[in-house]
Amino acid sequence: MKLSFTTLGCPDWTWERIVDEAARLGYDGVELRGIAGELRLGRCEALREERLEATLAYARERGIAICCLDTSCAFHDEERFDEAIEVGMETIDLAVRMGVSSIRVFGDSIADSGRAQEIVARVAGGLQTLGEYAEDKAVQVLLETHGDFSSSDRVREVFRQTSSPAIGVIWDIHHTIKYGGHESPAETWRKLGDDIRHAHIKDALGGRPVLLGEGELPLPDWIALLRKVGYDGWLSFEWEKRWHPEIEEPELALPAFMDYIRRFL
Repeated sequence: MKLSFTTLGCPDWTWERIVDEAARLGYDGVELRGIAGELRLGRCEALREERLEATLAYARERGIAICCLDTSCAFHDEERFDEAIEVGMETIDLAVRMGVSSIRVFGDSIADSGRAQEIVARVAGGLQTLGEYAEDKAVQVLLETHGDFSSSDRVREVFRQTSSPAIGVIWDIHHTIKYGGHESPAETWRKLGDDIRHAHIKDALGGRPVLLGEGELPLPDWIALLRKVGYDGWLSFEWEKRWHPEIEEPELALPAFMDYIRRFL
């Protein structure tokens, strides 16, 4: 497994600080969810066309890979569906320019259970559209297990309505357990393992993010499962500082993750 962290955990850091800290702490890469306060990656100063070559060189010289570009694209909302497709395509094009192999998208919500099949079909259509756009670009479009699309059965329901080989899954263990019907890691892998390309690791206590090992998630068992099945993708620490400003600072959380994970890897 290769280790990274998402920039959700250090929302105000500059590109240079993100890369420098990743290298200093021994991470293999970073997952981009905004830079210096800007969430939409296509609008980040460090990723603008005139700066992109220098930005990529800075990471390359320090041995830090960029493993995924994270979007806010969610296909459940009919009114914002076209916008999600636009941003998704924009991010795929950015991934091509950066040499990044995947982008992240969401389902995300089923507010009206009576319209569940309609919403699932819309999510599948969004995934299929972006998958087809990405197929000849060496980019994967990854649906995160999140919100009302946390359970393996719901994700499988979506995937049964798609055919693009450029579609895969980001496994967020917190969501499959807490919001996916208390699904066990073994069940998730059994149902989704063939499509899992990337994994988010975190811990929580009563829904609040906490440092790894201080919460209620069965992280040792999950990591043991990933090792047993030979998972060799990215294991990305998602510290949700952007959404929970009250939690520990990245200066504490990012090294604490490395201290924790080294016990198992």
